[in-house]
Amino acid sequence: MNPADFKAPEAGRVVRAPGGYHAFIPAPLPPRLAYDDGLVLALSRADAALSELSGLGRHLPNPHLLIAPYVRREAVLSSRIEGTTTSLAELLMDEVVEGATQRDPDDVREVRNYVTALEYGMTRLRTLPPSLRLVRELHARLMKGVRGEHATPGEFRRSQNWIGAPRSTPETAVYVPPPPEHLMQTLGAWEKFLHDRGRMPDLVQCALMHEHFEAIHPFLDGNGRVGRLLITLFLVERGRLSQPLLYLSAYIEQHRREYYEGLQRVRTDGDWTGWLRFFLEGVEVISREAVAQAGRLMDLRERWRGRLVGQAKATELIDALLVNPYMSVARAQRVLKTSNPTARQAVARLEKLGVLSEITGRSWGRLYLARQVLKLIEKVEAR
Repeated sequence: MNPADFKAPEAGRVVRAPGGYHAFIPAPLPPRLAYDDGLVLALSRADAALSELSGLGRHLPNPHLLIAPYVRREAVLSSRIEGTTTSLAELLMDEVVEGATQRDPDDVREVRNYVTALEYGMTRLRTLPPSLRLVRELHARLMKGVRGEHATPGEFRRSQNWIGAPRSTPETAVYVPPPPEHLMQTLGAWEKFLHDRGRMPDLVQCALMHEHFEAIHPFLDGNGRVGRLLITLFLVERGRLSQPLLYLSAYIEQHRREYYEGLQRVRTDGDWTGWLRFFLEGVEVISREAVAQAGRLMDLRERWRGRLVGQAKATELIDALLVNPYMSVARAQRVLKTSNPTARQAVARLEKLGVLSEITGRSWGRLYLARQVLKLIEKVEAR
């Protein structure tokens, strides 16, 4: 890491670590911000879009119909940023018939752990606000039993990490976060800022919170995924989201270079304005797309239900298909709490109507897919 690149003392300071390399210690938040016209407009637009999404979550007849596929899409995209290649279709198929795909089971487990961590975090918010304790608990669930398990799940690092090209060292890395002896002090300041209320807009605080967490990089592995989990959990805890429906990984994955460059410019140049505008645009774009996607899914639901009037069992399966578009007779039997013949009849009715398509070509162990649902929940339009 070249200390000459870090030209903004207000953003933090470069220190020489005991190993002889240089590392960066971010200054405590909040920074002094200049709300120019562009930033004010970006904040206004993001705030309006987020409020619309939150309102949608309050008025849906069953928010779980959208939360479940959104969580899984976020898990896939957030993990993809870190190099995992499992697709949304593979994750959903594996949930219905474990081992149904040929995907590396470690890849699938990493993505499933993300779902587990987010669902755990939502439950934990009832008794524990965003904090260092919650961060450790999320990390423990995220890294359980996966390839990074050597990276001490649920424990802050006790050795140096760095960000750079493969086979880079602290000397050649693009960025080296605080050395271990400075870690708890910087984390303590971050947590204090996390608990601060009423001094700035929630979206601005959320953006600063995320950037600072990535600058500290408190774990040996999994920092990016935990940092993205915290965005949603922070906004839910602050009451800005009624349901966990905002997931920025789609935007970050499509603008990965801008994302990493924006984070780095905060450290090197103190460019919080550039970072905030990137973050706020992401909130606006993803919020508007989530509202539009919800509308498309609910329209599809009502069209299908309208074609199934008087067919209670088949109608009941429609909502299950919005949660996961893959269906087997065994799953239908569990959803309907009925006999195998009745479940088989309901699945056959949906296949006859074109809601489901059989995808195995077998006469046994058949698996069906609601292709229209999968197409809608896979759709990502973040520009």
